[in-house]
Amino acid sequence: MRAGRAGAALLTAGLLGVVLALPPTGAMAAEVVPRIDLKVLVVDDGGEAVSAIADELRDSGVPFTTVKIGAAGRPVINAAFLSDTVDGRPRAKFQGVVLPNEAPFGANSAESAALTAYETTFRIPQVDAYTWAHPGVGLDYTDQEGYAGAMDGVDATVTAAGRAGPFGYLDGPLKFEDNSPTVMESYGYAARPRAGFTSYVDMPTGTGATRGSLVGEYSHDGRRELVVTFAYNQYQRQFRVLARGVVEWLTQGVHLGQNRNYFSVHVDDVFAPDARWDSELNCTPGDFDCKGGEESSVNPVRMTAADAQYAAQWQRDKNFKLDMVYNAGAGEEWKAEHGNTDALTAQLVADRAQYRWINHTYTHPFLGCTQDNTVVPWKCATDTAGNTLWMSRAEISKQISDNHNWAVAKGITVDKSELVTGEHSGLRTTPQQTVDNPNLAPALADNGVKWLASDASREPQQRAAGAALTVPRHPMNVYYNVGTAAEMTDEYNWIYTGRADGGSGACEDNPASTCLEDPLDPATGYPDYIVPQEARTALNHVVGNDPRPHYVHQSNLAEERLLYPVLDKTLGDYRALYADNAPVVNPTQREVGVEFTRRAAWDKALAAGTVTAYRIGDRVTVKAPAGVLAPVTVPEGAKKLLLLGTPAFGTPYAGARSAWDGPATLQSALTLKLPATP
Repeated sequence: MRAGRAGAALLTAGLLGVVLALPPTGAMAAEVVPRIDLKVLVVDDGGEAVSAIADELRDSGVPFTTVKIGAAGRPVINAAFLSDTVDGRPRAKFQGVVLPNEAPFGANSAESAALTAYETTFRIPQVDAYTWAHPGVGLDYTDQEGYAGAMDGVDATVTAAGRAGPFGYLDGPLKFEDNSPTVMESYGYAARPRAGFTSYVDMPTGTGATRGSLVGEYSHDGRRELVVTFAYNQYQRQFRVLARGVVEWLTQGVHLGQNRNYFSVHVDDVFAPDARWDSELNCTPGDFDCKGGEESSVNPVRMTAADAQYAAQWQRDKNFKLDMVYNAGAGEEWKAEHGNTDALTAQLVADRAQYRWINHTYTHPFLGCTQDNTVVPWKCATDTAGNTLWMSRAEISKQISDNHNWAVAKGITVDKSELVTGEHSGLRTTPQQTVDNPNLAPALADNGVKWLASDASREPQQRAAGAALTVPRHPMNVYYNVGTAAEMTDEYNWIYTGRADGGSGACEDNPASTCLEDPLDPATGYPDYIVPQEARTALNHVVGNDPRPHYVHQSNLAEERLLYPVLDKTLGDYRALYADNAPVVNPTQREVGVEFTRRAAWDKALAAGTVTAYRIGDRVTVKAPAGVLAPVTVPEGAKKLLLLGTPAFGTPYAGARSAWDGPATLQSALTLKLPATP
């Protein structure tokens, strides 16, 4: 015990030496302005709360250093680890500190003393990722008109202070998720603030008008802590919604990385009919494995002119643009089979300026290997020497160019660099086709294709396809082969119920799947169960800084127009959560591809340690490798310092300004002037 106290005393003396070498805190700004590096320290205890914050930092592009508390040989958090001197100027190596709780090393430990001294000297904020309510964090105990227990379904509120501060991108109401009535999904503490505590998110405690804090700032002893008193993980809606504000508070609104709420929806197979699910056969006629249902052209699902008119009006009403992913040749075939008239095509072409358009190949063929359908599942056909037979470069190229040329002739604006192949074919399709069609990349180059859609459920990350890059898309679980809610529910039941309940049992055979407890009611299953599920999944992508587009099919806009309830709920729930300063961003396929490319280059530069970024007073300096743009977020009013002029930096979003940017001509670094010193 004496040895431990002596060690702590020596370390404290060392810290005091560092502090005393600087001017007193009140005089620092006038005499020596320290350099604050734009990096976060994350102290990890292996818990979900710290992991969630680290996930937000990583996804946003904010650099951070992790110290794992229980790891052998981990660095000791002391004065030398936290700060030093660069070019004669004191340097704080971290602009913010994330801890599992307020005292993960013990209240009287040497490492806690080092952090306290560091945060006080350099005015560095600290996040307590998850702790309980008690006076040590500026709150009453929960037995003093507070609450401790399950948080599922709680109606929390972002307070006026929260909206005026780090959570100003939210409208106020914040309902906690309650996805299962039988499972407690979150636990927390809500308690009354004491002196020095400002609540940012609170809830009623059930004792009269008393409200208890769930997230708030505790200012004391020259330090600032963001105190979070509910448990969470990175997948839960309430955390995803608050995560941006946690980072803004932690970094005082000045940091590398940026965050947007993206949502775009691709409607595949436009102009083409889609085969219809057969509720008797429990399969789709025309599919290889649908025995007894070989004919796929009987009663297909296809939009009408009225459906097209509805789509255009819906876009105007919701202020949201759909991407029409079209197969012109399939539409021409339909017209030839129906008296050379097609009101749908006429209506969509008339409204062409109201949509974005993406090439989906002329007739939607499979662009990979030649499929041998004599076996189920199919396999790649081979020649007599055992070589795989592939669709040729010329055939692929013609499918792309014919579709593009048709659109140009109709006056449709289409980006030649974007392509969605039928069923994402041409790209590897495991287990049957384990490599890309070798003829795909040359055909893409022939047609100037740079951004090729892929299925995010199979390949979630961007990759190269020759000179092109993929753009992963999320499939929406609204099936392509149904036109009515009853058909959708029937197929859903077949897939997600066990054999004893009349289902396929696929959910029993797949360890990654979960079976329904009971089959859904055909009359209510779609609106009451499937729509909320799909909207929740989509919204979680939107609020997770995930730019991947979602894809559906033209059949979802036909007949009972099944897609709209999902989109209405997704957009409605989003707009009820977020303020007008954080609108949904609706990127094109090209823009998504560029975003992924920039993120990959940025992550590589961070991993290589070739990024230098810091703040000195109201000046921010960012240096990255040549050709690498940096994502930077700063407060409103920030200016970019050029050799001639000081324009506003970036674009406004969620109460801040942010952009991917780099140094201008004849400059070696990106330099910004903040509206005030944080």
